[in-house]
Amino acid sequence: MTKKKGKIFTFEDLKVYIMAREFSRKISKLIKKLPEEEEYNLKHQMRKAKLSVTNNIAEGYGRYHYQENIQFCRMSRGSICEIIDDINECYDEGYIDENYRDDLKRDAYELIRVLNGYIASNKRQKDKQKSSFKNEIIT
Repeated sequence: MTKKKGKIFTFEDLKVYIMAREFSRKISKLIKKLPEEEEYNLKHQMRKAKLSVTNNIAEGYGRYHYQENIQFCRMSRGSICEIIDDINECYDEGYIDENYRDDLKRDAYELIRVLNGYIASNKRQKDKQKSSFKNEIIT
């Protein structure tokens, strides 16, 4: 996809989506390091959660209604928090060391920060649209 300077043409151009994909790739690498005994537990759970992060950003964008987009972004944020808990579990079980855990959690919290900014931007657009609609009715 070609992106012109500062323009958003698809959800794939969103900074938050790009960051979410990169985070997803890092979680995939972690999943591959987990022992076979976690195949139907932690590995399965983490796969679902990491997909949920990017899927919900994409689906929300595709809804074309600010409130729906916000709701899907909130679900994405919940999935990131779920992954943070899974990362902690990996550390507690001795599957990863403290530095690896801290690096992944730092990425996760940065992704949440950017996602919160995207949610706030959608809220502003929604409020702007409401205000514009009210002015049209009054005049």
